[in-house]
Amino acid sequence: MSDVRETLLAKQQELQDRSADLTAPPDASGSISFGKRVGDGTSMAVERITQVAAHEQVLFQVEEVARALAKLDDDTYGICDTCGSPIPEGRLEIHPWAVLCVPCASV
Repeated sequence: MSDVRETLLAKQQELQDRSADLTAPPDASGSISFGKRVGDGTSMAVERITQVAAHEQVLFQVEEVARALAKLDDDTYGICDTCGSPIPEGRLEIHPWAVLCVPCASV
């Protein structure tokens, strides 16, 4: 299980770094103006909206990793949080921070 913990801690660090990048203030290159024509301001706004959506996904993954680490600590790692069934080993190999089995994650 120490390999799993190391993998989860590495993923946690990766997500924290990514979150920091996504929440960094945008470059102050030019002013944003929103007129009738598509211009730099519109492009910057669309990019920022995309960053917000990506940041929300990163925050969700941070919660999953934290939950998986907690499950390691209380010896419930590999057990679905919803139904209590074992999470298949193949799923945990691909997605070590999984806290739900495939059927429960699909809902």
